[in-house]
Amino acid sequence: MMGRSPWRVNSTQPDLHGRVALVTGANSGLGFEAALGLAHRGAKLILPVRNPEKGQNALNRLRADCARADVTLLPLNLASLRSVAECARAVGALTDRIDIQINNAGVMAPTRRMETEDGFELQLGVNHLGHFALSAHLRPLLEAAEGGGVLVTVASLAAGKNTIHFNDLQFRHRYSPFGAYQQSKLANLLFAQELARKAGERGWNIHSRAAHPGWAATSIVANGQASTLPKPLGLIEQTLGTAILRVMGQSAAKGAEPLLYAALAPQARDGDYYGPQGTGERRGPPGPAIVPPTARKASLAARLWDVSERLTNTAW
Repeated sequence: MMGRSPWRVNSTQPDLHGRVALVTGANSGLGFEAALGLAHRGAKLILPVRNPEKGQNALNRLRADCARADVTLLPLNLASLRSVAECARAVGALTDRIDIQINNAGVMAPTRRMETEDGFELQLGVNHLGHFALSAHLRPLLEAAEGGGVLVTVASLAAGKNTIHFNDLQFRHRYSPFGAYQQSKLANLLFAQELARKAGERGWNIHSRAAHPGWAATSIVANGQASTLPKPLGLIEQTLGTAILRVMGQSAAKGAEPLLYAALAPQARDGDYYGPQGTGERRGPPGPAIVPPTARKASLAARLWDVSERLTNTAW
């Protein structure tokens, strides 16, 4: 029986009063639980959300659980580089620094190929490119944090199942729902590691780390594959998927612990990867995660970085 994790969501330590934290995708699942964990510790929250109604519901739930929560909602559609730039400007009008940023929002395995406003395959566009651009825009605020802002990028166990298909990055020729998802999550992990390398080499005042939740029972199944199926099939897919995650994995609150660990633990190191410590890294308290072989290729990360800068028209 594993002991109680000190990185549970409702802990009040470490004290984050006076710190500013930004979490994407905080209207549900991992993002909500991570935001709740930061709120309980006293951080001032900035939550960019795509759906205003869901954002308001999340805000109400946050304040019901943590009455003192200091939260500002902002609009953000990661499937639009225009929206990303507008959100970054709005963040800059709210604060002069970001102490903690968690790039969490994502979409998983829609059954048919979909595109962002800018013509990117949806999963690569939202999970990686949207966050890449947002983080580039927010870099001055991260660097303005005392001691350097901490940027946590949420990857997945799926990151070790594929590679980056530079010959068909947008999956235009042969779309695979989970293949595209795996590529996008590997991109997340490669980005976190390359940012840590560049920050170290160039003296940027940023701490970049990656984390994954194991198998966490969140709404990502409902928002991804299930949402693109006919309604009866979608409900079945959603029910079965969530049930499997609950039985073999862990709750969204437990899944958020590696994210909080990566952001806050004194022993967390730049460029490292964190996840559950149980069998197969599917569940359990947080700690170091295994970096899949493909994600250890610095040349792959550097090439992806260059391609991402070009596609998003951003320069770090």
